[in-house]
Amino acid sequence: MSSRSPVNDSLLAATAAALSLAVPLTSATASPAAAPGPPPLDSTRCEGTGLDPRQQCATVEVPMDYAAPHGKKITVAFSRIPADNPEKRRGALFLIPGGPGGGSLNQPSDKGQKLPQEVRDTYDLIGFDPRGYGRSTPVSCGFDHADLALSKTRPWPAPDGSVTENMATARRMSNACARNGGELIQHISTAHEARDLDRIRAALGERKISAWGVSYGTYVGAVYNELFPHRTDRIVLDSNDDPDPTRVARGWLARFEEGVEDNFPEFAKWASQPGNPDRVARTAAEVRPLFLRLAARLDREPIPWPGANPEELNGNVLRQTMLDSLYDPDDYPVLARLILAARKGTVPPAPRTPPDSALQNGFASGMAICNDIAWPRSAAVYEKGVAESRATYPLTAGLPRNAMLCAAWPWVPKEPSVRITDRPSTVLLVQNRRDVATPLSGALKLREALGRRAVMVTVNSTGHGAYLDSGNACGDRTVSHFLATGERPARDATCD
Repeated sequence: MSSRSPVNDSLLAATAAALSLAVPLTSATASPAAAPGPPPLDSTRCEGTGLDPRQQCATVEVPMDYAAPHGKKITVAFSRIPADNPEKRRGALFLIPGGPGGGSLNQPSDKGQKLPQEVRDTYDLIGFDPRGYGRSTPVSCGFDHADLALSKTRPWPAPDGSVTENMATARRMSNACARNGGELIQHISTAHEARDLDRIRAALGERKISAWGVSYGTYVGAVYNELFPHRTDRIVLDSNDDPDPTRVARGWLARFEEGVEDNFPEFAKWASQPGNPDRVARTAAEVRPLFLRLAARLDREPIPWPGANPEELNGNVLRQTMLDSLYDPDDYPVLARLILAARKGTVPPAPRTPPDSALQNGFASGMAICNDIAWPRSAAVYEKGVAESRATYPLTAGLPRNAMLCAAWPWVPKEPSVRITDRPSTVLLVQNRRDVATPLSGALKLREALGRRAVMVTVNSTGHGAYLDSGNACGDRTVSHFLATGERPARDATCD
């Protein structure tokens, strides 16, 4: 579960994308994973800026509710860039986005082009917008502007640890989804997203698919693998979610406790380096108490911040900035500069955010993860968890065990969440050792669930996103070789 990039970055990309129809999309050649003679598919070059001119876009019609396959239909938008070398083509590589509340429709043109040549020779690159999001049939709950703040949608408790306001926010936002979300919002789930992927596979005429799933996309990929094991070829799961079927997103939120503790020391070392223009302390040991004191001061004495949402720098906004900045060491200066400004009683320029219309869609489709599993409805459950969390993990101030709007979600899950097992298939997990959003402890749970079907490569890197993202050549070579040849390490390995 991501608190920053899968929402904001994917939303910006989605608002620039466009779909129309016209040109046939067909598989380049037959292969072990491709069906001969795929059906014609109407498509056209995708509209938008900065896209590879080869990228084509189309839609596929799917049931709104797979339990009623002949009932109402919705559309799912997807895209394709053909394999660079038709003679070496093996099949289709699906780029499964993170989130929830993000898409990959234009990823074949950007992150897909970062893949090494031998991988681009081997696969058509497939992006898509999940149901409810972007160019697929969209949803929106019509949230209040104030509720679109990340420090609000992520459930930071009140400064004294109270969850009363969080429960009220959960009820208000859930009621907005009940009023404005329409029927579709009740039918957005991980299992339905996996089933939609299989409809895209069929529309492309592929017998099997390969996939590169990142963050929440690792859970989607694991669920697809479980529901359609005979349809999977080579699966890469990158930055992995704990698949505990009794907790799902509630468990992912809880993992932020460990993720922050794993990552904050790296920020502290950076923020205390001599010569760093954004240095906040003389030693790494000073950074943590400095941050905690400043957050407590801002709890008591917020600083006005015109143009921001909310329009003040309070303790929870500082904590949310900390959480965002730990996703990527390149973002450490954002947190450091906010600390330096706040200590002087000032603020930097208000951060840029996507338009509310884009945030509405991303948050609504992302919050529909509440359909995967029922959350406790009692405030007492969250009060107890928050108190325990604050005592042990003061940096996250109780957020990981607090109540999201799922605590007041107006619908009950329509089916049990999918339990991940070790039925045979070919999976390679790649995981950074220090990842704030999907920490190693949770990734090991997915590795355990997959059992014999998987091999895991742990990369000694910091940040959210391992393959082609963390700068670890050993990890990148291992994943690329697997995608191009199907060969994995014989056993779990570490890339230092």
